[in-house]
Amino acid sequence: MATMGAATPAVMWFRRDLRLSDNPALLEAVADGPVLALFVLDPALWRPAGPSRRAYLAASLRGLDRDLRRRGSRLSVVRGDPVRRVPLAARAVGAGRVHVSADFGPYGSRRDAAVERALTERGVELVRTGSPYAVAPGRVTTGAGAAYQVFTPFSRAWADHGWRGPVDAPRGGSWLELDEGTADLPEPALPARLELPEAGEAAAGRRWRELLETVAAYDEERDRPDLDATSRMSAHLRWGEIHPRTMLADLARLRSTGAAAYRTELAWREFFADVLWARPETAREYLRPAFARMRYDEPGARFDAWREGRTGFPLVDAGMRQLRATGWMHNRVRMVVASFLVKDLHVEWRHGARHFLRWLVDGDLASNQQNWQWAAGSGVDAAPYFRIFNPTAQGRRFDPAGDYVRRWVPELAAAADPHDPSPADRAAAGYPEAVVDHATERREALARWEEIR
Repeated sequence: MATMGAATPAVMWFRRDLRLSDNPALLEAVADGPVLALFVLDPALWRPAGPSRRAYLAASLRGLDRDLRRRGSRLSVVRGDPVRRVPLAARAVGAGRVHVSADFGPYGSRRDAAVERALTERGVELVRTGSPYAVAPGRVTTGAGAAYQVFTPFSRAWADHGWRGPVDAPRGGSWLELDEGTADLPEPALPARLELPEAGEAAAGRRWRELLETVAAYDEERDRPDLDATSRMSAHLRWGEIHPRTMLADLARLRSTGAAAYRTELAWREFFADVLWARPETAREYLRPAFARMRYDEPGARFDAWREGRTGFPLVDAGMRQLRATGWMHNRVRMVVASFLVKDLHVEWRHGARHFLRWLVDGDLASNQQNWQWAAGSGVDAAPYFRIFNPTAQGRRFDPAGDYVRRWVPELAAAADPHDPSPADRAAAGYPEAVVDHATERREALARWEEIR
């Protein structure tokens, strides 16, 4: 086994940290000696991913590979079960230690424990340094030592706990490559008309610098899907192309309400990760078990209409079409389409969460599942179940000129009211009638809620 300071080869196993800067685990690996930069294409994660997620990950890996090549190395990619492939890679280069950023998700934790056991049997150490979060899950607890269930006290404790500053990319060092057994970087085909954002550490840095110039207005405009006013940083954070420490350090120098609002959004991301770490079963099960007893409808034709953006509710359809066309959806619209699925169509939240994780390039298990549970009334910090979004009213409030709807539902471009098109406008555009009556389904949702109270 390698000892501290010994020039023994090491493996840097990249996962949700596809960057060279502000990567403490990579610094630890370089301090050991020559480094093998490794990525494992894990079938357990690759198979359920949709084309947008696969394509974005592939593009991010190509970006990391380009950055490594500038340092005289490359990213070694292997396919298969990490429990087998990581020890094989460590043996191939004679590594004494494998370095990772800690993974606190349910699957990642189990996988890492299994890999650690396999490495230990071979005399190799798994070293966890840092995580994808400014404050690792489990670090912030109540006075009784329990995980927080409400965001506001968590966010105060999170800010009081604080975090380390960002670190530079490693300088110097030497690099290793696998001689055999590597796979080509994946190049999954994209469906027609699917356009994804630019991936990679450099793209993340450019987008972040652009946002810092306009973040002062973030709190006033972020709910407007018709404006380019959200950060668009979620995919970069999801794949670790930038670390929240870097972002928090930059935000700390600003005093605007917009910067404060954006910092709160980062705190929400860390809160949901903490909730999932404390309650890993909530990735699939109800955090509030009473809601599992509610009557739900089986997904059928209306669920298909929701997925395909043809419910006859323009804002809902615009959001679902944006998802399929870009692998992303505006956050305000995500709340509206989630509420519509659960409370207008009475379909269980897990079906919607699964669809989002398949298509969203920023689909993070903790944030996705906990936000869906929030929409369903069963999560932490839940809004009252009777808060049921009216898609038409939401469209008029947050897309006042109808620009967002007209972009993603172009058949309504000429409609006098794109948020509530007349029967004549619907017929002329070939746009479907509404699959349900919102007022009727709102009463039905509340009646089903009363049954479990």
